[in-house]
Amino acid sequence: MKRIFITGFALLALFQLKAQNIPSDSTAYKSKKLKLEEVNLVSSYYKQDGNNSAVGGGIGSQHLTDIANTIDVKLVKYGETGIKHTFDIEAGIDHYTSASSDMIDLSANSSASSSDNRFYPSLSYLRENEEKGRTFGIGVSSSTEFDYQSFGGNISFSQKTKNKNGEFTAKFQTFIDQLKLIEPLELRTSGENYGSANRNTFAGTLSYSQIINQRLQVMLVGDIISQNGYLSLPFHRVYFADGPVRQEKMPDTRLKIPLGIRASYFLGDNIIIRAYYRYYTDDWNLKAHTADLEIPVKLTQSFSLSPFYRYYTQSAAKYFKPYGAHTDADNFYTSNYDLSKFDSSFFGMGMKFTPPDGIFGLKHWNTLEIRYGHYDRSNNLTSDIISLNIKYK
Repeated sequence: MKRIFITGFALLALFQLKAQNIPSDSTAYKSKKLKLEEVNLVSSYYKQDGNNSAVGGGIGSQHLTDIANTIDVKLVKYGETGIKHTFDIEAGIDHYTSASSDMIDLSANSSASSSDNRFYPSLSYLRENEEKGRTFGIGVSSSTEFDYQSFGGNISFSQKTKNKNGEFTAKFQTFIDQLKLIEPLELRTSGENYGSANRNTFAGTLSYSQIINQRLQVMLVGDIISQNGYLSLPFHRVYFADGPVRQEKMPDTRLKIPLGIRASYFLGDNIIIRAYYRYYTDDWNLKAHTADLEIPVKLTQSFSLSPFYRYYTQSAAKYFKPYGAHTDADNFYTSNYDLSKFDSSFFGMGMKFTPPDGIFGLKHWNTLEIRYGHYDRSNNLTSDIISLNIKYK
């Protein structure tokens, strides 16, 4: 992965050389040619530890590491009638290792997925009529790893109010996925000839944002998400009270409904208070509440800090029981602690640098952002993540 990371920063120098011939933007000029508007290079490192592995039936190490690198390129042009066309191209690659994946085969040397790479490109297009306050968007995406292949598509429409202080947005997304049915070793009957199964997700989102006054902005968001197909994970073990081990078995449909409200309050020129609350419910009887607070503080013209905190709590899904607690009376069963009852906290700090001469003296590379977060869950799962974002504009 070091090669990928270095490649990202090599692109930084390449874009800087090309930028020598690109005139700076001005409010009076809108290019009729497709031009580079923004580039983001993001790298992150994630590490977690716990002792409730779903592969082990609710016991065992949850140690996992993930190194992720993405590049996001935004291109813009204006049509003859002033219509703004935006093309967003993104590509990412992750490399992860998982201790629990080694337990699929009960051998650290035999698991095909103890470490893996995930590649996820996407392409989106926005057509914005600034005069009418109307935006139309479409996008496609994919995600590929050893045992999972996903293809996605989305379509969106936004309309601002006459005074441009409010905006309504509707979005529809779909994901068509295929899973390899990698069973625990002791339950296999066909060696390495894995079967496959499909999983489909359809999501609709409605949101409305409103500028209340010069200091306060709010947004209401509602989603409805429907899933069907193979919703279990085939390598998750479930140990029953009378001793035998089985594969996780879940219903083949799931309906999710999250509802949220977001607010931003500008406390003077240098402080913003951003708050978010979400209520979630689904037909697996899982209910959850999320409360999030972030306070960006501008300390100088080129440096700001953003402390953040998120609290989350959920009830257990009706199909969850811990290791050795399921019985033959259960039609569906899982010992995946992501579906158990728990509370969690996620907190950390973001630092943003916007030097007037650019990062490392490169004028168009004008933003460097570093974020660190620590996650702590009441069922003994902890994690840390650090990310680095460099922006060209």
